[in-house]
Amino acid sequence: MAETRRKITSSKRGNIQIFQSRGKRKRAIARVYIKSKGEGKILVNGLDWKVYFNSPFDQMYFNSVFDRLAKTMKNFDIIVNVRGGGKIGQLQAVVTGIARGLVKIDPELKRNVFDSSILKEDIRRVEPKKDRRRKARAKFQKSYR
Repeated sequence: MAETRRKITSSKRGNIQIFQSRGKRKRAIARVYIKSKGEGKILVNGLDWKVYFNSPFDQMYFNSVFDRLAKTMKNFDIIVNVRGGGKIGQLQAVVTGIARGLVKIDPELKRNVFDSSILKEDIRRVEPKKDRRRKARAKFQKSYR
């Protein structure tokens, strides 16, 4: 028998509220916890996000999404657990999870700040390899000599 689990989206601990959300991209899954009172720290797998995503491209992508929310995000502590996939997939999953969590806190951000493509999960996946082929669609070369 399948048990149905109740998912807690927000909980209160004293005066601090914790909002939970998730983001997915390819094989990467990010679980995001946003604490309502904080100093603006963003931790990804226990490290600062600039240390975890140390490539300039990764930091530029992250900043391009959240640059308009710098003042708002200073009031929150964000803790992210991300697993699976590669670095870019993890980065996109983290961005989606954080954006969804911030929209839970303030629904006005959905209309004003975030593009709908950031809030939606990208459903594209890698096509599986077929039998007697090099990759999913590429065939072996044929030589008649």
